[in-house]
Amino acid sequence: MLTTLNTAYTDTRAADLAWALGREPLPALATLDLELACAKLQLRLLGASHQVLLEEEQGSCSETVACIAGSSTPLPLGVAKRVGDWEYEFAARVEVLSPGQFAGRAQELLALVADHPHGLAGVFPGSPHAFTAMLAQRHEGQVHWRTWHAYPQDGQLVATRSRVGVRTPTARPVPRPVSLSRSGV
Repeated sequence: MLTTLNTAYTDTRAADLAWALGREPLPALATLDLELACAKLQLRLLGASHQVLLEEEQGSCSETVACIAGSSTPLPLGVAKRVGDWEYEFAARVEVLSPGQFAGRAQELLALVADHPHGLAGVFPGSPHAFTAMLAQRHEGQVHWRTWHAYPQDGQLVATRSRVGVRTPTARPVPRPVSLSRSGV
């Protein structure tokens, strides 16, 4: 789903983005409610970027990547955490592109997300390449989502990947019997 966001473009630099896990829902400009097997997922476009809310039998989880006033947690390159019975992983990277590359990548991402049944993208007024886009899926019992935050004035595209899944017990090695051979002793 592609929408034009009716708000000023407030997160104007990639460096202003912060990451938070477990925040309460923030006011959203656009949402997409999804059911992916037993998981209820809400993709939320904020005036200052995105929020994902996930609910399953095992509990709930929220991820926020946005300009968060007073936040002291900058956007990390990677996070791996246990959240109740879940394992949560997050990764982010910033791509710096030339104006031509940026325009092409923006068109490609907006086309991908706009036509996807589990995609939500919002374009900010003032530039067709100022957008936040989100895409979710369920794969092998885990919920995955990707996001893109575009900053055309700097040629920066922030891409994130997240994964949440039920924690699987670590397999312990099965002890093997030791053979005590008398030959050669």
